[in-house]
Amino acid sequence: MADFPDIILRTPAVTEFSATVPLLLQKLYGARGVLRDSDIETGLEQLPKPDMKGMTAACALLADAIQNQKRLLIVGDFDCDGATSTTVGLLGLRALGAVHVDYLVPNRFEYGYGLTPEIVAVAAERKPDLIITVDNGISSIEGVAAAAKLGIPVLVTDHHLPGDSLPAAAAIVNPNQHGCPFPAKSLAGVGVMFYVLLALRSELRERAWFSDARIEPNLAELLDLVALGTVADVVPLEQTNRVLVAQGLRRIRAGRCRPGIRALLRVAGKEASRLVAADMGFALGPRLNAAGRLDDISLGIRCLLTDDEDVALSLAAELDDLNRERRAIEQSMKDDAMKVLAHLQLDASNIPNGICLYDPTWHQGVVGILASRIKDRYHRPVIAFADADDHEMKGSARSIPGLHLRDALDLLAKRNPGLLNKFGGHAMAAGLSLAKADYSRFEAAFDAIVAELTSEEQLIAAVYSDGELQPEDFSIEHAELLRSAGPWGQNFPEPKFHGRFRLVQQRIVGQRHLKMVLAPLSENGDFSQQIIDAIAFNIDTAVWPNEQVDEIDVVYKLDSNLFRERLSVQLLVEHLQAATD
Repeated sequence: MADFPDIILRTPAVTEFSATVPLLLQKLYGARGVLRDSDIETGLEQLPKPDMKGMTAACALLADAIQNQKRLLIVGDFDCDGATSTTVGLLGLRALGAVHVDYLVPNRFEYGYGLTPEIVAVAAERKPDLIITVDNGISSIEGVAAAAKLGIPVLVTDHHLPGDSLPAAAAIVNPNQHGCPFPAKSLAGVGVMFYVLLALRSELRERAWFSDARIEPNLAELLDLVALGTVADVVPLEQTNRVLVAQGLRRIRAGRCRPGIRALLRVAGKEASRLVAADMGFALGPRLNAAGRLDDISLGIRCLLTDDEDVALSLAAELDDLNRERRAIEQSMKDDAMKVLAHLQLDASNIPNGICLYDPTWHQGVVGILASRIKDRYHRPVIAFADADDHEMKGSARSIPGLHLRDALDLLAKRNPGLLNKFGGHAMAAGLSLAKADYSRFEAAFDAIVAELTSEEQLIAAVYSDGELQPEDFSIEHAELLRSAGPWGQNFPEPKFHGRFRLVQQRIVGQRHLKMVLAPLSENGDFSQQIIDAIAFNIDTAVWPNEQVDEIDVVYKLDSNLFRERLSVQLLVEHLQAATD
């Protein structure tokens, strides 16, 4: 857990909710800029129409290909969004009548990210009539050109931010490309592919493609996958994404999901009926991502694609094993990084604005998670690097609120021509590569760019709190209300509260987790006789448990825990420290 941060109280806005919305939720929603009943509705009718730039051309390409039984090849990405995008594309195109559709995902260690000329050469061996990229392609200028030389048109579907130049593709669908009128700019790659399928179904409907013998498919059956990929890619949960995630969660909770998702839930020890968005991000997504980080994401895609429950469970077990291995590698790398940072004796006077870390022994597939952990610890943008080969290194970056990583790297590249070999990504996460010989120069340039683009306030660790709860608020009713009020996620954060508690019991479980029993402080300044279970994950075992401490200040989420068919209140503690006054 990170050091105890400054606490900033969220300020609720004036809302226009009806009396059917509980006052607690009105306050929480208002503090997140959601002001009226229509803003929290999650029915499919709330989805904007698929009016994206390039959609008409894309649907004409796909409809022609389906009607003429052309060979379609999906080229995906090696993370959870890429895996779900690929699966949604395959299942959706097949349901719409495509006879010949297959997929290819580059192995990150052999080919790197996206539609490169090298992966085009591999794709060409399958003799596709059309290549469809999902969750990549917007920066694949050379790859699209290589495909064109071979006579293979490319349809790009992506959500990453475009550069100054676009690939010369047959069609591009990306809500973030210049001139696209689609209002929901935060779709994940899987969301973009889902919208392509919606528009394609309309195009085929107009062509009278469907009949009694060829039934028009219900594409809502893909929403479990769309929800998983959306949450796992940590895209902002504005209303369109909240609708997609809420609809997917409803299907999963009702048991109407892919066998692969049921299998992942089983190995993760999660109940489908009580699934929340956070479970997708912290339990299901990492198991799929582990395949892409350590081995081959095709393992995860096969798990999501199969209709066989036994096969799905076997593949999910393999993914679970890979995730355990990933966690062990991550912990070793984190220990290495913390030793380096401890040696530097960083404090407020000498901590870099942007932190760069490199070790030739680190695993290329895990540096992104390491960057995230160090970012959480020091509240600085972090880039962790590993060797790509003898001369090149690859980095994975994670940012803090207020610094747009992809824009920062773009500015750095323009000011330092030739320093970066490749880069791309989002506001909060990015990837890049550079020559090993240029690491020191890049480290200095990155620190300078971060200093220029951020304020002192943005570099101070802080957590937003929705206030303090009173003893009567720690109820199953309130905990269940918060669970059902989401889906919560990026830019629509799950409610957090802060307060002082008496530490009644404390012990370590699972090696690094602190299990506690707490008594809350009441308005009159006395501790209540009420006791509440709480848990803090991945604590510093050199500090906790501490039998000398009997009062603590904590930042927490109010949740409920189902154990042996009994529901009880549980606090998920994100920050804690001994009470200081």
